[in-house]
Amino acid sequence: MTMIQCISPVDGSVYAERPAMPLENAVEAVGRVRKAQKAWARRPLEERVQLVLKGVARLNEMSDEVVPELAWMMGRPVRYGGEYRGFNERSNYVASIAAEALAPIRIEDSATFERRIEREPHGVVFVIAPWNYPYMTAINTVAPALMAGNAVVLKHAAQTLLVGERMVRAFIEAGVPEDVFQNLFLDHETTAKLISQGLFNFINFTGSVEGGRSIERAAAGTFTGIGLELGGKDPGYVMEDADLDAAVDVLMDGATYNSGQCCCGIERIYVHETLYDRFVEKSVAWVSNYKLGNPLDKETTLGPMANKRFAKVVREQVADAVAKGARALMDPKLFPADDGGAYLAPQILVDVDHSMPFMREETFGPAVGIMKVKNDGEAIGLINDSRYGLTVSLWTKDADRAAKIGHELETGTVFMNRADYLDPALVWTGVKETGRGGSLSVLGFHNLTRPKSYHLKKVTK
Repeated sequence: MTMIQCISPVDGSVYAERPAMPLENAVEAVGRVRKAQKAWARRPLEERVQLVLKGVARLNEMSDEVVPELAWMMGRPVRYGGEYRGFNERSNYVASIAAEALAPIRIEDSATFERRIEREPHGVVFVIAPWNYPYMTAINTVAPALMAGNAVVLKHAAQTLLVGERMVRAFIEAGVPEDVFQNLFLDHETTAKLISQGLFNFINFTGSVEGGRSIERAAAGTFTGIGLELGGKDPGYVMEDADLDAAVDVLMDGATYNSGQCCCGIERIYVHETLYDRFVEKSVAWVSNYKLGNPLDKETTLGPMANKRFAKVVREQVADAVAKGARALMDPKLFPADDGGAYLAPQILVDVDHSMPFMREETFGPAVGIMKVKNDGEAIGLINDSRYGLTVSLWTKDADRAAKIGHELETGTVFMNRADYLDPALVWTGVKETGRGGSLSVLGFHNLTRPKSYHLKKVTK
């Protein structure tokens, strides 16, 4: 029997393991989910919404269990309290718009015709969630999918093996029917076979570009709807009129929080030449205040990366850039806990350019490159010189200028004077190799349902 293991970045031990479900058992489980979905969809919308919110509330009651588990599984310091703030914000917002988002579009209701477009659930939604924000990324789809009348099968990454188990337990204890929301432990081969057999009506995947390609290959010919949020190399652009201290504070936090393991983390920054030197100086001082260490220690502000192989990628990118002329500015003596493994000191590189993989490939760690630019045109060219496109963070006091620049950028979200945040009222989407589709907002509900038209001709005497 194949075992799926979570290797803790805290000490390298096997923190949790579960047997991978055999294919025939998985097919049977998905069958039960499909059977339960029809009855769930017939329940009133408000009842489904309230049961989901009860599930969210029940998970909040499990914080003493959930928060240290996250530290053990993926290294986020316990001082940050898990992911409850974003988890709750997103759940509450989608609940507040569910009735509006799923309301019929009424075209005509006359003596002769009734014409309308209704939203119907897809059926069984398969959510494949990542390890970096395992609760928040999952709830982006789980909450609106269940509210819309879908049943959900959840699969989490091995690195955060217990998250799906905890989420499903909370929702079932709150009253969501057991077969309507199931967590399955699946290996890659079984996952691909389930998808290729067309057992799901919609698939949402958050993860790597290669993972997204694998999902698309498995689904080829099944006509299954797919939403993908994949890699990123999100940029910041600091203009000459920016609030310098605010830009440093937000962009450095965006580059290093959660050890840089954020879907929309800042990985490259372009600064107008008039502010460049001061921005770099202040950024180094800001990052120097981190305390790298055991995430179970409440004094720790920067934990280990989720796995030593992820840290290895960061170290290799940094070393390659330095070999090609970049300068590393952070003093390693400030971070004695860096052990060459999962515990990795944060890093700021200057004298970088786009010939270096560090400025082009996803780093997904606490390291950022800073380049000097002369004007908006140069910054726009560099920002768009990427195969990814999730968010861009623009720093200026001029909203019209930011909007004008935003129209030129190949990205899913344009921020001004903000970064590394997911607004549940706005659709979360990417372009290019970052993926396709979108979650949250009214559009997220539309992606988790299908339109059905009613054209009813009334009999008149």
